[in-house]
Amino acid sequence: MTDLAAAVTAALARSILPSAIARGATAIRVAAVDEDGVVTLEADGSPGAILPILSRIAAQLRVAVPGVTAVRLAPGPAPAARPGDLGGTAQRILDAEVNPSIAAHRGHVTAVSADGGWVRIRLEGGCQGCSLAEVTVRQGIEPLLRARLPGLVGVADITDHEAGADPFFSPEKR
Repeated sequence: MTDLAAAVTAALARSILPSAIARGATAIRVAAVDEDGVVTLEADGSPGAILPILSRIAAQLRVAVPGVTAVRLAPGPAPAARPGDLGGTAQRILDAEVNPSIAAHRGHVTAVSADGGWVRIRLEGGCQGCSLAEVTVRQGIEPLLRARLPGLVGVADITDHEAGADPFFSPEKR
């Protein structure tokens, strides 16, 4: 392991891993460091949990380890299912197993797109802007989809939560 990779690994463990675990990742590790200081990370658990905070992770690593110039997230394993099937199957699972439950909170979830093993979802109604939306995605929706869809790499929430007009749990209720 190079000195730069060791320094990045130490910085990950010291300040970044706890935030990533809180969002649904189980581990983050250095996959590669090139000669230009570009660091490629791998995430276990919920790689979709890392995407929204990847720019903050990169900023923290550039401050903690001056040799880091950029940070990327390694792509996950190739999906087993055809990409065209993944989105439709994910939506059927959401409609049958998730939407009836979150309807009690005036919520609804839609599979917007799927490619490369990733399913992009949008939370609507009472879920849009809800302070527990991340928990719903990382501890409810994603594990369910992972159990039912062997080709799933991760779930990315593309909801504009700031635009939520009537969240079930407002940010003040945290």
